[in-house]
Amino acid sequence: MLLAGRSAILEALSEGRALDRIYLQKTASTVLQGEIRKAAEKAGVPINYVPADKLNGFNVGEHGGCVALLSRVQYHDLQQMISFVVDNGEVPMFLILDGVTDIRNIGGIARTAWSMGVQALIIPDKGVGALNEDAVLTSAGALEQLPVCRVNSLMKAVDELRMNGIRVLASEMTAEKKTFDIAFNEPVAIVMGGEERGINSVLMKICDDRFSIPMPTGFESLNVSVATGMILYEAMKQRMKQ
Repeated sequence: MLLAGRSAILEALSEGRALDRIYLQKTASTVLQGEIRKAAEKAGVPINYVPADKLNGFNVGEHGGCVALLSRVQYHDLQQMISFVVDNGEVPMFLILDGVTDIRNIGGIARTAWSMGVQALIIPDKGVGALNEDAVLTSAGALEQLPVCRVNSLMKAVDELRMNGIRVLASEMTAEKKTFDIAFNEPVAIVMGGEERGINSVLMKICDDRFSIPMPTGFESLNVSVATGMILYEAMKQRMKQ
């Protein structure tokens, strides 16, 4: 669902309604840009600056230079989610997606993550597929159950996780350690990269460890959703044994 116009968008932001993102016309007035940007930053909603043709393409009538996409997903603050999990007596297991743009993969990952006991999905506000209607449908509704933390920097998110005693582990197909060498029953956050470029090299460097999925045939061509499922199954197995 789309919201069009300054008043509707500012009202939605003030009410705390979940917005996936805001599309703001590049040539919009300084006043409008300032109002929207201030409210969006406070609510943690990303803004895309676009030409007028993009906004007109939404076919929402008079938009006044801004259109917002309502989200089916309610976003959560990362620190609050960490505290909630710990206070609930659970061992944190979070999943970080870096550069995963295919919404079908995101939906499949969310479906598996919710089934395997992941307590939160962490995504960046840019460079990831939109958690739209199709993503929710692909997830079989899991995206409406699994808490999602949207952050403006995965680097900062990793720092925040580590400060809370959560080890950040990167899935990387050339890593010497295998899934069964990793202690997933400890507080962990698992990073999965997009199929085209994998995990950002800078992000990879600050992870605490990296591991790969053992494949005797040497055929290294796993879909990211399938790979995530294999890793999370190992993690669930370890946690159930404990």
